[in-house]
Amino acid sequence: MVWTGTWVSDRLGIELAGDDELRGLLGLALRRNPKRAHLLVSGVLGKHVPQLPSVVHGHGVTLGRRVRALLGPEEAARAVVLGYAETATALGHAVADGLETAPYLHSTRRPVASVPSAGGFEESHSHATSHLLLPEDPAFFDRGGEAGRGPLVLVDDEFSTGNTVLNTLRDLHARHPRDHYVIVALVDMRAAGDAGRLAAFAEETGARVDVVAHARGTVRLPEDVLARGLRLVEEQDGRNADPLVPCAPAVAPVRLELGWPAGLPDGGRHGFTPDHRARLREALPAMAARIVDGLGGPEQAGRVLVLGFEELMYAPLVLARALEEAGLDVRFSTTTRSPVLAVDDPGYAIRTRLAFPAHDDPADGPGERYAYNVAGGGFDTVLAVVDSAADTPALHAPGGLLAQLATAAPRVALAVVPAHTPVPRTPDRQEPPVLPAPLRGPDFSSYEPDDVGWLLQDLSAVRLEAPVEEREEAVQRGGAHYAESLPVEYQPTEEYQELYRDALAGSAARIARAVGTVTELVLAERSPRPVLVSLARAGTPVGVLMRRWARHRHGTELPHYAVSIVRGRGIDANALRWLAAHHDPADVVFVDGWTGKGAITRELADALAGFPGFDPEIAVLADPGSCVRTYGTREDFLIPSACLNSTVSGLISRTVLRDDLVGPHDYHGAKFYRELSGSDVSRDFVAAVEDRFDEVADAVDQQVKEAASADRAPTWEGWAAVERISEEQGIHDVNLVKPGVGETTRVLLRRVPWKILARRGAGADLAHIRLLAEQRGVPVEERDDLPYTCVGLIHPRYTRGATGADGKAVGSA
Repeated sequence: MVWTGTWVSDRLGIELAGDDELRGLLGLALRRNPKRAHLLVSGVLGKHVPQLPSVVHGHGVTLGRRVRALLGPEEAARAVVLGYAETATALGHAVADGLETAPYLHSTRRPVASVPSAGGFEESHSHATSHLLLPEDPAFFDRGGEAGRGPLVLVDDEFSTGNTVLNTLRDLHARHPRDHYVIVALVDMRAAGDAGRLAAFAEETGARVDVVAHARGTVRLPEDVLARGLRLVEEQDGRNADPLVPCAPAVAPVRLELGWPAGLPDGGRHGFTPDHRARLREALPAMAARIVDGLGGPEQAGRVLVLGFEELMYAPLVLARALEEAGLDVRFSTTTRSPVLAVDDPGYAIRTRLAFPAHDDPADGPGERYAYNVAGGGFDTVLAVVDSAADTPALHAPGGLLAQLATAAPRVALAVVPAHTPVPRTPDRQEPPVLPAPLRGPDFSSYEPDDVGWLLQDLSAVRLEAPVEEREEAVQRGGAHYAESLPVEYQPTEEYQELYRDALAGSAARIARAVGTVTELVLAERSPRPVLVSLARAGTPVGVLMRRWARHRHGTELPHYAVSIVRGRGIDANALRWLAAHHDPADVVFVDGWTGKGAITRELADALAGFPGFDPEIAVLADPGSCVRTYGTREDFLIPSACLNSTVSGLISRTVLRDDLVGPHDYHGAKFYRELSGSDVSRDFVAAVEDRFDEVADAVDQQVKEAASADRAPTWEGWAAVERISEEQGIHDVNLVKPGVGETTRVLLRRVPWKILARRGAGADLAHIRLLAEQRGVPVEERDDLPYTCVGLIHPRYTRGATGADGKAVGSA
């Protein structure tokens, strides 16, 4: 038989090297994705290639049994399993089946209002990158009994660079540290350098990390494979159209009633326990019998494809397995978000493609979805299995999935599984009837009382500061979160303060113009009476200025509050409850200083999934990362408030979130540095910008007029640039790459910097960066290809014996 990777290998020189089983497990195809040219196409996963359900389920169960043997019965009984959406959701379920006693959760791209996020991570090469973790049980990751948290088993279809797994491990180890992790994949395709990064994580954290896979090998890629792959996709698109065109089905699909057990989750999106597994196994024979009867018996059903839906893979898989056991000739695969080139050649893994609109009202907006290798598969019946959230008019419309399936098979049937909507769990303690009123100056902050109300608790009496190097080492080793302590406040030299004053004098008008533009856009497009809620603390000076603009230009007094949001932990839920009790959530506009790569933008969107009514779109002064629609400018320039810490932000520290200080009904904390009042320039900064409001009024009107007709849709160019820089610098962690002038300043003031990348000829905007870099002994590398003015790189794998990028010892703050 021809290997299904031959076509790609012959044209691009991509090779698989490793175990003999690799070519039996994997073929090759070309992605329609600018981040990665090739796609490893599994023949046993049940995603892109229809396969016997017993083969799909059996591979996962075998891996689960190997994990059970590795752990032993006692540790296996304490383990939890986490799978990756969308491709590995059923594989993770099957691994949990092999373990027998483990609860299962898979990541999801579908936010659910009733379930707060327990974390998230990025899959950088994916077509849709952001993953949410939404367990119904808030203690899911803490399972393990008196002995502490048990092993965490992470399941993906392939283990290639290891970036996704490392992002997950770092996020979860910071929240729920444990002693043992097991990585499970059908194939382990890491290069030697990538394997070393996982070992480095184990050494940093002191945790044991094991890898279990059916086969091991590597993918050998020519240096120019991405560019050549994209050209090849364009060539094929010019030659071939999709073999099937949208048309309405001649006969309406048969709708089959499954008799799905009441209250049984449809899968692991919010958790799937051993009790759920037992209930499903008990119900499967009766559900299979209903399907066989609904199809008129095995002979009339003929050759059957059970087609699952994106993340909904396990329920369709076990239904297909039950039909197989009942004697039907059945195969299993699912629809997908991933755009892949189809080439009708025996040496290519994706022979045919059906394209159709998304039909589940996805949170990231409408888009095209795909079913591969269905057309031409010789199927007499296609049974589409979706959850109730996806049983929409778009599913049944001309050109929709059912219509497309009707062009590929004589008979189409539909079965709908009830989408599980968790009921949020409430703690035994009752929420207090009244949350504390916002803190205000002069008792908390040096701003005027009306400028901002701080929805925070005052931790000024608590010692929270730690040396920068200690904090960095603890954070990177996974033993602490950056929000659990505070850096020692940087006290600027006279030379640095002079640079700040020069920067403010030179940029006050530009800042005023951006303040006016973003405020007018908010008033015109978001709410005529917005409630400004700044993300403390970088957003707070901007919120104060936006409030001042509205008063100066329109005579309107806008409410303004500051709340805490913490990367990896979400927004202060109690602050949101206070806001919802005192204002219409629809009027709330979240405000920040600038975007870097957009991590906080994504964090806010994820955090608000459990708080209906709030709009997650942030308004920012500067959006160099192209992450939002509402901004004053997309230039990456020096905003002088980024040069200093608390002394330009009302003398308020970074926010703090620590279990021993912040209870379930407390706001996040912060400190008021009254002792720094002699150096405070917070009011002076606001006044210097406000003095330029009249001067820029006409320019603001023109910018707002131009913005109203412009395409301001986010492109996320900044995120793409950060991913590229992370890989080319060998960091492999986007959280250690901080793009833009503001973020680079933070790196130099509050983290352990490794090196600074600076756009050649940036000039005065980087004067303070160069001075800080000189003071800390950090090299500055001039570049011609930066989309930002500068990028700060945090020292990867930092320990206090580490050296900087120039080989010298890292300097102290």
